Parts: sequence; C-alpha cells; structure tokens
Amino acid sequence: MIEYYFVSLQKIFCLLMTKKSILLLIAATMLSSSVVCAQKYKDAYLTAEEVPNAVYWLPAPPAPGSSQFMADIAQYFWGKQQRQDSLRAQKAIREVAFETDEMLPLFSEVFGMEISPKTTPAIYKVINRSIPTIRLSASKPKKTYLRKRPYVYFNEPTLIPAEEEELRNTGSYPSGQTVKGWGMALLLSEINPNAQDALFKLGYEWGQSRVIAGYHWQSDVDASRMLAAACFARLHSCKEFLEDMEDAKEEFKKLNK
Repeated sequence: MIEYYFVSLQKIFCLLMTKKSILLLIAATMLSSSVVCAQKYKDAYLTAEEVPNAVYWLPAPPAPGSSQFMADIAQYFWGKQQRQDSLRAQKAIREVAFETDEMLPLFSEVFGMEISPKTTPAIYKVINRSIPTIRLSASKPKKTYLRKRPYVYFNEPTLIPAEEEELRNTGSYPSGQTVKGWGMALLLSEINPNAQDALFKLGYEWGQSRVIAGYHWQSDVDASRMLAAACFARLHSCKEFLEDMEDAKEEFKKLNK
C-alpha cells in the first residue's frame, strides 16, 4: 500500500513538473519573441505609438462575399497565371527577401550603385533605420485583423513552400514585404531622383510578387503602399531622420562626382 502511494505521488509530481516546464517554455518563448521584436525595431526613428495608426484610418480588409473580395479572388487567379511565366515566377521568388540586407542587392541595381555599410555608410544608416520604422506601421493592423492568407483560404501551394507553415497563422493584411519594398523605393528615390522611375517600378512589382506567390491578396498590397507612403511622410517630421537623410544625399553627391 505504501509503495502504491509512493508511486502515485511520483506520478503527480512528474505531472506537475511537466506542466510547470510547459508553462516555463511558453513564457521563455514569449520573452524570446519580445526580445527579437525589440531588437528588430530598436533603431527605428519612431515608436509604435508614433507611426500612423492604420487601424484608425485605413479601411478594414474586404469582407468575404463583398465585391471587393471578389476582386481579390480574381487577382489571386491572375497571380497563379503569372507563375506560368518562369521569369516572372523567379522574380517573385527573389523578391521574397524580407530582411533589409537581403533587399539591398536588388534595389542597389536600379539605384545605380552598391549600397552597403562599407561603400555607402550614410545611405545604409538611413535605410537601416527607416525601413524598420515603416514596417513597424504594419504591425498593429496585422494583429488586429489576422486576415487569412490566400493560400490558406484556398488550401493551395505557393511559390515559396518553405514559408507556408511559418506564415500560415499570421495576418495577411497588410503585406509587410510590400510596406518595406514600397518604402525602400520612396526612400531611395529621394536620395537619387534620377532613378525614381526604375525604383518605383521595382517597388510596385515587389508588392505584386506577393500576389503572384500566393501569400497576399491584392487589397493587402494596395493598402500596404498607402501605409508605407503615410509612414514615409510622417518620418519627415523627425529631426533625426532629416539629419540622416541630408548625410545620405551628401554622400550620394560625392560618390557621383
């Protein structure tokens, strides 16, 4: 009988420890996520409270069954058709780049010079602080709406299978990649106005690539361009940003003499 109670107590203790371990693991994961998030935006020019609040001024994503949602569905099938063009499909895959350093080689090409910490430190600095700031403006609407992504809605494969599971339960509206791509085009075109057309073309196609890949609805992408433009305008009231932009423009002029 004593042995029975001893074994039972052991099982209860193990169960409690297991539950405690699970809770500790969850807490550690949440803390780790918060630290990563804080690190990502620690150099931003503005805080989450200072960037434009898209939940307040941007419309909510189209409701299922609405005419706007029917347009989104039509564009989803347009995107699938574009995948048949191997060049356009490869372009969409390349433009899945999300981290700023991954985006720079593609934007450097149309900007007209290599952008890096070594070759263009002032330009790199303003980019490295501005793009996370612009991306920060997409966080609140993403969490608020948690819109289902197209590939999840249709239960179909995308152009980038490796990311499907990771992004399956994350919000589709707005598109973080589009916000960053359009923001990059706006920023670089101010530094080098002569490249504006090529930059805007790349910035626009960057967003359309998300539709083609199957990760975003067209309305996600359209809203993201408005959000990036609003946040970029807001940056022009930030003293630090304006000072860094002047340094970037001076650097560009010197390198183009």
